[in-house]
Amino acid sequence: MNDSIAAQPTGQRSQKHLACTAAASAYQKQFGADLRRRVVDEGEPFAIVQADTPHEIFHVMDIPIITNQWWSAYISAKQLSNRYFEVMAKHGYPENGCKYCSLGLACTLANDPKTAPWGGLPTPTVLVARLTCDCIQHVFGQWAQALGTEFFPMEAPAWEHKDPRWFEHSRTDWRTVYEPDRIALMVDEMRDLIALLENRTGRKFDEAKLHHLMERINEQENYIWEAAQAIGRARPCPVSIAEQMPNTMIPQWHRGSDWAVAHAKRFRDEVMERVATGAGAAEKEKLRLMWIGAGVWHDPGFYQALEERLGAVFVWSMYMPFAGPQYIREVQGAPMEALASRICSMNEVLHLPPWMNGWMTSEAERCGIDACVVLLPPDNRLSQSGTKLTALSLEAAGVPVLSIDADMVDAKNWDHDRMVAMVADFLAARGLT
Repeated sequence: MNDSIAAQPTGQRSQKHLACTAAASAYQKQFGADLRRRVVDEGEPFAIVQADTPHEIFHVMDIPIITNQWWSAYISAKQLSNRYFEVMAKHGYPENGCKYCSLGLACTLANDPKTAPWGGLPTPTVLVARLTCDCIQHVFGQWAQALGTEFFPMEAPAWEHKDPRWFEHSRTDWRTVYEPDRIALMVDEMRDLIALLENRTGRKFDEAKLHHLMERINEQENYIWEAAQAIGRARPCPVSIAEQMPNTMIPQWHRGSDWAVAHAKRFRDEVMERVATGAGAAEKEKLRLMWIGAGVWHDPGFYQALEERLGAVFVWSMYMPFAGPQYIREVQGAPMEALASRICSMNEVLHLPPWMNGWMTSEAERCGIDACVVLLPPDNRLSQSGTKLTALSLEAAGVPVLSIDADMVDAKNWDHDRMVAMVADFLAARGLT
């Protein structure tokens, strides 16, 4: 897009200490250019998918994917979200709809190639999403209609095995933790998805390639998990979440690839080097903060704003430590089933009790968290439902919690200085500064 016509940014850039952070950003920038060439210029088949869908199926078949959450974050970082949500309102959509999932639809409805990233998305082969909340079917169904393609919904059945300590057993005992019937349903749906993709693209799925990919993903996630463990133990925190997020999530979009595995190892090694030398994200760390929610993609500098002033470092977000319990699987000769166990509850463990609060309270203890800041998007019911109970669990465990009403991609009600001051005032009111 033409940067000269982008809206003025409301957030601030984050500061980087790791060489691998710049490398990850450069790789993703080149990937974006290559992806645009493949799907826009060369017309390759591609799919638009939610983050909690089986990306591995597409990777095995060499079908490019655009993850809806990544696309939303990309649009938000371009400071276009306010404009696109105004377009949705003009089309008659309610203004209190889920922003994270619908920003891509808003961009399509705007139909303005001059300002849209990549000039807007061409027609994908399919859109894929799990029906984890009421809005998904409406958003993706209408987005598919606007793009002139098909929506492939995947079920999100009830999870009866309510174990708050699920994360202690998920690597090896995944059949029990995630329930055989739910896994079997997900496998059946993945096979239906594979049949659709083979029919539409002419490309073939190879289960042996999936098995190899799953093992490579295990290697990648182990590197990230080792880094997460080191960060939780280290005093001071060697790397704030402003750098944890890109070094975790960019490889996750490419998980199992040679680059992703190598980058995860490089990130782990740089973290370990900083731990060994006593390097910290802040010169004088005094407070260790936890962040619950998706990233504030329009203001990455928010997370580092109080590091030098108060020694307050955001040590934890869900992205990095999630690598261990939710991605690593002992394949056990059943790659499709192991993949299904990874996917069938990915959203639930991040947003619903007792899984969410059980894990996050344990993580707060592991990392020595002094206080927690929770993003509470006012129009995202899934993010609210378990988050408030998690806040209560953390408070009961002795961790003060500040909830802020703001959205991860909609910057309309966000003001950097006001939000930073809100956190500083909260820390002072709780006697932490």
